[in-house]
Amino acid sequence: MRRLFWKFFSIIWLTLAASIGGLFVISSLLDAVPFSQELVRQQRVIALDVAARLLEQQGMEAAKAYARATATLAQPVELSISDSVTPADCAEGDSAHVRNVIIGDTCHRVTLIAQDPGVIEGTWPTLLPWASALIASAVAAFALARYLIRPVAHLRHGLSALAHGQFDVRIGDKMGGRKDEVAALAHDFDTSAGRLQELQEVQQRLFHDVSHELRSPLSRLQAAIGVLRQNPSRLETLLGRMDREIERIDGLVGEILTLARLSGRVDNVVAQTLDVIDLVNEIVDDASFEGQARGISVAHEGAATFVAQVDGELIYRALENVIRNALKHSPDNSHVYIRSRIIGETLHVTVADEGPGVQAHDIERIFQPFMRGSDAVAHDGYGLGLAITKQAIGKHGGRVTAALGTRGGLGVTLEIPRGAPATPDRMN
Repeated sequence: MRRLFWKFFSIIWLTLAASIGGLFVISSLLDAVPFSQELVRQQRVIALDVAARLLEQQGMEAAKAYARATATLAQPVELSISDSVTPADCAEGDSAHVRNVIIGDTCHRVTLIAQDPGVIEGTWPTLLPWASALIASAVAAFALARYLIRPVAHLRHGLSALAHGQFDVRIGDKMGGRKDEVAALAHDFDTSAGRLQELQEVQQRLFHDVSHELRSPLSRLQAAIGVLRQNPSRLETLLGRMDREIERIDGLVGEILTLARLSGRVDNVVAQTLDVIDLVNEIVDDASFEGQARGISVAHEGAATFVAQVDGELIYRALENVIRNALKHSPDNSHVYIRSRIIGETLHVTVADEGPGVQAHDIERIFQPFMRGSDAVAHDGYGLGLAITKQAIGKHGGRVTAALGTRGGLGVTLEIPRGAPATPDRMN
């Protein structure tokens, strides 16, 4: 990450430095001599000319008095007045710093002692603002590069933690109150990390629950085999018990395979045109026949037909799980109500019972694998039915919700769209 930081810093600072350098060159071409230095030079030239004129018109004493006065100015001008020089020197003529004055037969010379400022002295006032600008640009480049790279470093740390299985890492709170796209990316990272953590916990719980559900029938099988070895005469009785345990294991494995299939890609759904209401009525007839033994009535009212593009097997399984779950948890001599209605292009099927229901905080948990509610009574089943229903309806672009009934019991609503389930091409 340091290499990226210095790349950012170098690019930003070199760009600013090049801009400042370009401005300096342009300024130098337009104005070769700074205005303040030009004024100083003109002041010295004027002082030199005035001293020469005074020497010529008023004599040596007036010129020397003027020279002493110029030496005490805020911008001092040091002049030297020599009494006489050789005629050969006067023959050389005036120069930028010398004025020759001939009085009678005598040649006098006025010399400007204080020369132009040196290279450093003359250029430093000009270079100072440009040097300050370069330093300021370096500080700004450093701060900007740090501002840009710091969240990237946090993202790298977070991704590295995810790669090592640390799904509890969060970086959104390290963005320092930023509200830009980088902060949004950090919060998306936190959401993804939270989802991965949730999936990991679900996976671990699923492994635990599967092993627990398998251990019970396997333990009973082992116990039956042990009893059979000690008492072979009970073969017929124990074979029936072993058959039931094997059927239970087979059913559990089938449910797990169905849930695993639904957890795969959307294109696992095979769409076909059928009337969903026919599936509902078929399941209601079977459930009504089963409920007669316990005095439970199962009735459907609502839509007469709803032709849709769905996977018939999955939709049938989803509807059957909910209706049979309601029948299983209903007390004797009660009712199970199935109501269907079409809203737009979506079929809403609500299944309500008069059972004990669940606790309010368990509403969402009942759709998780092997979840039966914290106060559920032990029934036959694996706690996978509603999880399979939610996955199956979700594969069709619908959703499943649950709510407590006003007079007790639980109501589960399935929303089934009419259109075909989305394929990967359509999703893109």
